[in-house]
Amino acid sequence: MFEDRTKRTEISELGEFGLIDHLTKSIELSQESSQYGIGDDAAVINPDGKKVLISTDLLVEGIHFDLTYVPLKHLGYKAVVVNLSDIAAMNALPTQITVSIALSNRFSLEAVEELYEGIKLACKRYNVDLVGGDTTSSKSGLVISISVIGLANENDIVYRKGAKAGDILCVSGDLGAAYAGLLVLEREKSEFTANPEMQPQLDGLDYILERQLKPEARVDMMKIFKEAGVKPTSMMDVSDGLASEIKHLCKQSDLGCTVYEDKLPIDQQTWDTARSFDMDPTMMALNGGEDYELVYTISQDDYEKVKTVKQIIFVGYMTEASAGINLITKNNVSAPITAQGWDGLNKDRGRES
Repeated sequence: MFEDRTKRTEISELGEFGLIDHLTKSIELSQESSQYGIGDDAAVINPDGKKVLISTDLLVEGIHFDLTYVPLKHLGYKAVVVNLSDIAAMNALPTQITVSIALSNRFSLEAVEELYEGIKLACKRYNVDLVGGDTTSSKSGLVISISVIGLANENDIVYRKGAKAGDILCVSGDLGAAYAGLLVLEREKSEFTANPEMQPQLDGLDYILERQLKPEARVDMMKIFKEAGVKPTSMMDVSDGLASEIKHLCKQSDLGCTVYEDKLPIDQQTWDTARSFDMDPTMMALNGGEDYELVYTISQDDYEKVKTVKQIIFVGYMTEASAGINLITKNNVSAPITAQGWDGLNKDRGRES
C-alpha cells in the first residue's frame, strides 16, 4: 500500500465514532439541497421540486482494485467518480454522497486519511457534498460502498430505454484507454513480483494510466446537451465495456444496432499499447470497460444541431431488433458484436476489465 511507513496510528485508538469524527471534521456543505449532513442519524436533503436520483456502487479489494499499484488517494477519488458517472448517465447532476468503508487491521489511520483525501478531492472537483456513511471492520481487506444522490427536472432525465430505430449512436470520448492502463499496471506488477529491484516502465503512458487510476465522470455532458438544444433519447455510462452497454440500450428499447469500426474513437496511446500486447485496438475499445464515457442515442432530427459538437462522436445508428447488433469493419464486413465486458458475478473474472 502507498502510505507513510514512518508514522502509523492504529484505528483502534480512535474507535468507530472517533474515526468518523476525525475524517469528517473539516467537511463543509455547499449544495443548497443539503439541509443537514453528517452528525445525526440521517442526512436531510431538500430537493426543492426536483426528482431525486439514487445509485450505489460497491468496490471490493481484489475484485475491483489492487492496492499493489493503486494509491489510496487515487482509489478514493475513483470510488466517488464511478458513482457520479451513474448520475451523469441519467442526464442529471450529482449533489450528495454517503461513504461506507470496511477496514482490516492492516490499515492505519494515515492510510484511511489518504483514502479520504481522494474522496474529498472528488467532492470538491464536482461540487458534491459528503453527507453521511458508516465504518466497520473487515477480515478480507478494504471494501468501499458509496451511494450518490442526484437532482434533475423530470423532463431532463434520460433512461436506458427510449431510443428509436434510426437514432444516431454516440459516445462522449475515446474508449479503451482505461483497460490499456490496467494491462500496463498488471504487467509491471508481474515484473516487480519476479524482480523487486526492477524499475517500472511507465514513461510516455501518462494518459492511459490516468484513465485507469483517476477517471472523470462526464457530468459536463448535461450542459453540452442543453447548449446544443438536444436531449438524448437513451443513455448510459461505459463502465463494463461499450459492447456490453450497447446491448443494454438495445434490450431496453427492443432494437438492434450497427456500429462502424472506423468511427470508434481510440487514443493513439491506447492503440499503441494494444499492439504492444498483441491485442486488437478495436476489441479493446469495445470490451475494455472503466472508461466512464457516456454512450447515448440522438434523434436523426437533431443531427444538424450536434454535427459539429466535438464531445458528440457518432459511432453508429439504431436499427430494428431483427437486424441484430453488428460491427461494420474497416473492410466493410458485418460481424455480430459479442459483449465480453465486466461481469461482477462471473467467477472466472478476477478484476474489472
